[in-house]
Amino acid sequence: MEKISLGDRIRNGWNAFLNRVPKMNFYGQQSYSSRPDQPRLRKTSSKGMIAPILTRIAIDCAQTELKHVRLDPETKKYSDDIKDSTLHDCFNWEANIDQTGFDFKLDIMLSLLDEGCVAIVPVDTDMDPYDGSFNILTMRTAKVLEWFPRAVRVELYNDRNGNKQELTLPKSQVAIIQNPLYSILNEPNSTLQRLIRKLALLDSVDEKSSSGKLDLIVQLPYLIRGEARKKQAKERRQDIEDQLTNGKYGIAYTDATEKIIQLNRPVENQLMSQVEYLTNLLFSQLGITQSILDGTADEQTLLNYYQRTINPIIEAVVSELNRKFISRTARTQGQAIMAFRDPFKLVPVNNIAEIADKFTRNEILSSNEIRQIIGMKPSDDPKADELINSNLNHNENEMPAGEEEYEQGIDSQEE
Repeated sequence: MEKISLGDRIRNGWNAFLNRVPKMNFYGQQSYSSRPDQPRLRKTSSKGMIAPILTRIAIDCAQTELKHVRLDPETKKYSDDIKDSTLHDCFNWEANIDQTGFDFKLDIMLSLLDEGCVAIVPVDTDMDPYDGSFNILTMRTAKVLEWFPRAVRVELYNDRNGNKQELTLPKSQVAIIQNPLYSILNEPNSTLQRLIRKLALLDSVDEKSSSGKLDLIVQLPYLIRGEARKKQAKERRQDIEDQLTNGKYGIAYTDATEKIIQLNRPVENQLMSQVEYLTNLLFSQLGITQSILDGTADEQTLLNYYQRTINPIIEAVVSELNRKFISRTARTQGQAIMAFRDPFKLVPVNNIAEIADKFTRNEILSSNEIRQIIGMKPSDDPKADELINSNLNHNENEMPAGEEEYEQGIDSQEE
């Protein structure tokens, strides 16, 4: 590394606090105390029990890598990545000025689970979308407000002025993704919505029980039938309330003939048992267990979770992206968007060595590819990039048996 002299540091140095910031006009622009583009769950879904479930599913879906790839013309399988793809950059590097690729995917998944449907809108393109094919430079998620036969009205965040605006866009230019778990999570009478309503009732009961009321019954030593007796009973009740309210320690006195009955136990209801039943039903329908939420699930449980919950959501997203953002011409050229999930993230450390040995011995992965998976830098040895079985002896000067017999036959013919 070239050494920088003191004079160069003085002439070219820059400090954010000491140097002048370039003049930028922010006057007249709307400002916020928090990020206005941040995805937020609806109030009905932000219950303390529902939000962790939706967030866990959204994070697991967002960890799936989306790539703009080229397919083999014969097998239609993954061949290689398309270099300099702006669509690939949106999903893996920067989707817009506010969101990284991971933040954008998390925004898609969280909005999809919460609202049941989400729209992905290309904001900046290199050409007018109405003129034909175009490259997407930036994109954002939008909330669908109205449905038309061939268009949708969406609410989209405008990062130029900081406001959310309503736009009517053709369906052919907007990726509209439907939640495959809609009947479980978003249907008006679905399991999740029923659970949310039961939780709201349970919260209201808890608020009433903890509202500060004493729930006392004062039994007076006389019959209360006439108006005069009722008036006398009200005055006695008011007197006890005043003593409890105005007293320093909340102490009141009663007559020796009066009896105080305290209702310190609320009336029993079935709300808690119904909440537990709906929670277990929701978990079974989603393929989720408590061990998945607390991180103690075994391999078979995680496999069932990914197959029943994560993969259908990813498939819905990828299918719609291919349908709207990959043109017919690009499809004939073998272009596609594919999802990739790292299977080694769920493998325990003590099994990595055995798996690495099997993959290299069967010439599935090279040594450098294994080293990158476990977080080590690639080796400079050219052999580390080759698909060879290191357990076998490979002599470069050794000729295979078939070729050796062929060479001997040629020599005998020449003699």
